[in-house]
Amino acid sequence: MTEGVIWRRLLEFSVPMVIGLLFQQLYNVVDTVVVGQFVGKEALAAVGSTGCIINMLVGLCSGLATGAGVVISQYFGAHNDQKLHDAVHTTILATIIISIVATGVGILIVKPMLCMMQTPTDVFDDATVYLNIYFAGMTGLLVYNMGSGILRAVGDSVRPLYFLIISALINIALDLGFVLIFGMGVDGVAYATIISQIISAIFVMTVLTRTKECYGVKWSQLCIKREELAKVLSIGLPSGIQQAVTSFSNVFVQSYINAFQSDCMAGWAAYGKLDAFIGLPINAIALASTTFVGQNYGAKNMERAKRGTRQSLLMALGVTAVLCALTMCFARPLLHLFTQEDGVIDFGQKFVLLISPFYLCICFNQIYAGALRGIGNTRVPVMIMLGSFVVFRQIYLYVDKLLGGHFVSVALAYPAGWVVCSILMTVCYLKSDLFRKQKQAGEQKINANSEYSGGKNE
Repeated sequence: MTEGVIWRRLLEFSVPMVIGLLFQQLYNVVDTVVVGQFVGKEALAAVGSTGCIINMLVGLCSGLATGAGVVISQYFGAHNDQKLHDAVHTTILATIIISIVATGVGILIVKPMLCMMQTPTDVFDDATVYLNIYFAGMTGLLVYNMGSGILRAVGDSVRPLYFLIISALINIALDLGFVLIFGMGVDGVAYATIISQIISAIFVMTVLTRTKECYGVKWSQLCIKREELAKVLSIGLPSGIQQAVTSFSNVFVQSYINAFQSDCMAGWAAYGKLDAFIGLPINAIALASTTFVGQNYGAKNMERAKRGTRQSLLMALGVTAVLCALTMCFARPLLHLFTQEDGVIDFGQKFVLLISPFYLCICFNQIYAGALRGIGNTRVPVMIMLGSFVVFRQIYLYVDKLLGGHFVSVALAYPAGWVVCSILMTVCYLKSDLFRKQKQAGEQKINANSEYSGGKNE
């Protein structure tokens, strides 16, 4: 990415990622569509409202997978086969241990978290069933995430994508089979999800086990190397904690939504699936921005790094504006994919119309956060996002509750956090090393000219 047409480089990187993220989203979306259409609005509310609880544990583990990917890619690039071997085997064993712990913790927190969210009684039992089954089988998801992270770290991004596509298609087939043929409810879609995730984990671990390369897994050699584990944790833990804390904060946000009862919950759940698809291009372009800025920053080409950031932002704004406009225009037909109940669709449409225009703000905070990570500044984005998405949002909702807790103001809690985050992230980006070094160079030039002028006058 240090040479060539900038927008083309960004596009080549982003498009495959969008495809991968698209199929990743299909898991939860298909679950939501099937229960909404064939089980009922309470089941739709149950499945759709549990994402923040699931993401607390999955987000934390995903951060560790990111850290492992960075460490493994560094060893692979340095051709340090022994360190690479140790990092891979440490990562796999740590993932297995974490999966066991996460399963136990997940099952234990199901009812307390649902109570904390003030889940209505007509939704509580279905939500409990769905979460218990999901957490019981979450090992498949965690192993797939870590295994695919290892393959991507050594340059193989194709096979993880294939496995994801296959497992998503299996999930669709199982969802329809369990619900339509066997007459199951939320338990059916939960079993379909964990079975398809386990299959994807088997695929990716089969590849790692059979390969003769230095990153291949030898089950008898699994071990925990403290040095490698410490590196993985130092890189991945901050990101994982941010995702976990943000998801935990969203549990409280969900409680404010739940106060409007099951129609609103189901409408929020349906809107949330549309939200996930609108955000896909932003996430992919932000990741492309991180890589682009990182490579050009390393090559000391600050101007190209800044141009890449600007073009990333313009691309994200353009795509997001089109998607938001289409979603707002066709909100009701899109929401009909999830349910036929007018009350649920009315709430979902209100969420779409109120929140969609603010997606343009997300472009700023995500692209600039990606650029900051590209120059090695990972702490600032984490702190700003925690401050905006957790602290500010909770204060906003608490004050709103004191003032009466109206539907519109509750719905705008997420956009309010996005606006604050975008402002702070923009300020930090403009004060980053990308601009500081240019300013220093300008000041040195001015000082040199001043000295020259002074000498001439004397």
